[in-house]
Amino acid sequence: MAQQNEKVTGADPEDRYHYQVIRRAIEAIDAGGPQMRLDALAAEVGMSPAHFQRVFSAWVGVSPKRYQQYLAIDHARRLLAEHFTTLDAAGEVGLSGPGRLHDLFIRWEAMSPGDYARRGAGLTIRWGWFESPFGHMLAMATARGLCGLAFAEETGPAAAMTDMRGRWPEAEFVEDPDALEPWVAAALGQAGEARLHLIGAPFQIKVWEALLAIPSGQVTTYGEIARAIGHPGAVRAVGTAVGRNPVSWLIPCHRALRKSGGLGGYHWGLPVKRALLAWEAARAEAAG
Repeated sequence: MAQQNEKVTGADPEDRYHYQVIRRAIEAIDAGGPQMRLDALAAEVGMSPAHFQRVFSAWVGVSPKRYQQYLAIDHARRLLAEHFTTLDAAGEVGLSGPGRLHDLFIRWEAMSPGDYARRGAGLTIRWGWFESPFGHMLAMATARGLCGLAFAEETGPAAAMTDMRGRWPEAEFVEDPDALEPWVAAALGQAGEARLHLIGAPFQIKVWEALLAIPSGQVTTYGEIARAIGHPGAVRAVGTAVGRNPVSWLIPCHRALRKSGGLGGYHWGLPVKRALLAWEAARAEAAG
């Protein structure tokens, strides 16, 4: 199985274990409510209160009690009310230029429409499994940069692999995690520059470009993205393009919410989306 060759580049070896704790905590909070006592929540995830406190503090830098508030169902609505961004800066992001985006140095370029229409023919895409703060992560890259990041904790590794390979069915896929290691390390917040090679239709590229303008710890709506790319009536199409984002986390589709404040969908599972939003909000609070 591919996971036997999984690397831990760019992530603390305990990150996947921590994510599993977070996942069980989400389920416990959904069942018992956001006001669960520390000892009760720790028991639900099979830890002592002291150990539970240390894990959460190490993962996000805030107490479990505070983190419960970030994991609550209505946290998305509070984010929308308090940390909404209008994407006015989206037009300043150039398709071919470098930029400092959401706490990472990212250089990115888009595939031409003609190349996209060839469904990956002539491309060699290298892939490998890595550990991330949100569990198993499948990374894929062309010679120009990362073209795919997928989280497999909710979907399973086989489904994640089938999904990503199906996006570029005519490409040649080669397992080579060592070749991806520097870019993955940069993507996970280590030294270096993360390089992206966006492979999508022109409309999708515009949507993903707008997503790149959303700062960490902030959110926007599908309607706002539609307005920012000059298609205010295309909210449904924007939602579809957001869902087809192949580079999760770096292109932050998890920061797009419904106008009502609902989470909307997430291609790799709503528990992952909630954990991503909670992790970013808590870290923003800790840094501030």
